[in-house]
Amino acid sequence: MKQQRTSIIVLLFCGITLLSNDVASAADVIKPDPRLPASTPWDLTALSQTPEFEWIDQTGPIHELLYQGLEYKGKPTQVFAYYASPRTLGLSKDKQATYPGVVLIHGGGGTAFREWAELWAKQGYAAISMDLAGSRPLEGKNPHKREHRERLSAGGPNQSHAEKFNAIKDDKSEHWCYHAPANAILAHSLIRSFPEVDKDRTAVTGISWGGYLTCIVSGLDNRFKAAAPVYGCGFLNNHSVFERSINQLPDEDAKRWMQLYDPGHYLRAVQMPILFLNGTNDFHYWLQAYQRSYEAVPESTPKNIRIEVKMRHSHPAGWEPKEIARFFDEKLKQAAPLAVVQKPVIQGEQITAELAQPVKLKSAVLQYTTDEGPNLERKWQAVPLTIEGTKITGPAPPKNAVIWFINVTDEQDAMTSSPLSSKLVK
Repeated sequence: MKQQRTSIIVLLFCGITLLSNDVASAADVIKPDPRLPASTPWDLTALSQTPEFEWIDQTGPIHELLYQGLEYKGKPTQVFAYYASPRTLGLSKDKQATYPGVVLIHGGGGTAFREWAELWAKQGYAAISMDLAGSRPLEGKNPHKREHRERLSAGGPNQSHAEKFNAIKDDKSEHWCYHAPANAILAHSLIRSFPEVDKDRTAVTGISWGGYLTCIVSGLDNRFKAAAPVYGCGFLNNHSVFERSINQLPDEDAKRWMQLYDPGHYLRAVQMPILFLNGTNDFHYWLQAYQRSYEAVPESTPKNIRIEVKMRHSHPAGWEPKEIARFFDEKLKQAAPLAVVQKPVIQGEQITAELAQPVKLKSAVLQYTTDEGPNLERKWQAVPLTIEGTKITGPAPPKNAVIWFINVTDEQDAMTSSPLSSKLVK
């Protein structure tokens, strides 16, 4: 049976909020990076505070809750979320144990996913998966189908084209692109307040539009210790499926959208290690924009990349790569590192690349395309390379190759890529 709201719970929530406001340590407050643009629209100090929340259901292994979001159309909003940890799943009986936390950001057409939170809880994380479209999944229905959602009475903006792009002419409080990053950061502030979560070991990952949001959030919220955007990236007015949506806006509106909400501005302020994941032929986020996004991250910030040839685009495909957990384990649990391939160098007819640190590899492959057409239609060629310790060598891509990179696979079958090289990036 669903738990009822009671005055005791309300008092408890108020106590949590007061604790966050009055005696929070300096580590609890976001420290904006000086590289953030002056136009950054969010109040990061306010978003650092634990939002008021209430448990809806704690009877099962995956708990349900509502937390307070930003105001929309002059009224308070609520955000629905699933929460799971090794303890809620019954995998740990140690009441003193703490777990690293992970914030899970869904993509366009997505919602809070119970299975995603459970997946991370089984891997030793405390996970929160929230709905950023003012809705919640229907119990017992397939959440991947949009018709299986119900609108919250106090829900924020939907995630349609109108709220994402056309609303830019209105006040920022009407913009989905304003609410969604804020509510993701509030989910982080909330999960950090849970006693079983180690607030100094948290990460964020998102898929598609969730990857877009992860790029923004990772530049805004320095409290995260690792980030992994999947598909989504910045520089969306050039070389993405969304360039038409942006460029068809009136000039001033298009300029405002890019200034406020393109991740390219926020990736320049990323302070935590970040892993970019995408496919060579992704329909939504094209490799030219992906390369620019990767390169926008400061050189002083550890970063890695994984480009899979013809990777599928979906929520399950986006949370499937084992490299995400490997990367988070590396940064939060001091586990074995993924291979980091430095940018290849072409000398004559040979290509050479070095690993940033020793990792035992079982294969290395040069991937290249000679197609200059649409990202979705490009054909890719693979050439095996030779591994000698930390050095990778082999034939250089042909002169007419327009994009190329190296993929390596370690002994645990984790794949990473070198930075992209492209003649198409302008």
